[in-house]
Amino acid sequence: MGDIRRRGAVALGLTALVAPLTLALTAAPAQAASCTAKAGPYQKKVEKFLGRKADGKQSTADCKAIRAFQTKHGITPDAGYAGPITWGVMDLMTKQKAVGKNPNRSGKCPTNKGRIACVDLSLQLSWIQDGRKLVYGPVPVRTGRNGYETRTGLKKVYWRNIDHVSTIYDVPMPYSQFFDGGQAFHSVGVSMWNPPGSHGCVNMRKADAKKYWSLLKKGDDVYVYGRKPGT
Repeated sequence: MGDIRRRGAVALGLTALVAPLTLALTAAPAQAASCTAKAGPYQKKVEKFLGRKADGKQSTADCKAIRAFQTKHGITPDAGYAGPITWGVMDLMTKQKAVGKNPNRSGKCPTNKGRIACVDLSLQLSWIQDGRKLVYGPVPVRTGRNGYETRTGLKKVYWRNIDHVSTIYDVPMPYSQFFDGGQAFHSVGVSMWNPPGSHGCVNMRKADAKKYWSLLKKGDDVYVYGRKPGT
């Protein structure tokens, strides 16, 4: 019972830390904006990314395509305007794709720790490696926004809760694996490219968070480095 009480106290403390991280997930969606006829400063680049004619001129079809992308990834206002936020998401996607299956090309994530979960904030990617061997990933993640940055450095998974829920806001955080205070890997139901980001946790798609749960254990290393764009 003493162990149960102690674990309960830890869970309560984590809830207090994690609760603010869940606010973004409970916010009501923004009201959809009207489709704009105005070309944005990144019009040509956005058109090219979407496979459309890159003429820099906004058409009704262009606006619908841009707006669909914005709506899918929670970019507001979703008015079809080719602005810096929309292009920033597309540019990040392009850079992530270019990484391929060699995410630790720079060697920044330690290869002398055995199994370790790496988080590259600059590219918003995470993967699990064992020495120099890539075990899983890389996968897109959604880390802390400006003012709530995911903290960098070498950490360890110290507490896991597959069905973690914030008791204050009643928000589920499935497959939670905490590695730094209230910061944890866990799945969310929003796009990994949904700006501006989390309140510190490393958000993941459900399938990826589930895989991390099966591959990591308490005491495994986590290394976070880089800087999230916009922070």
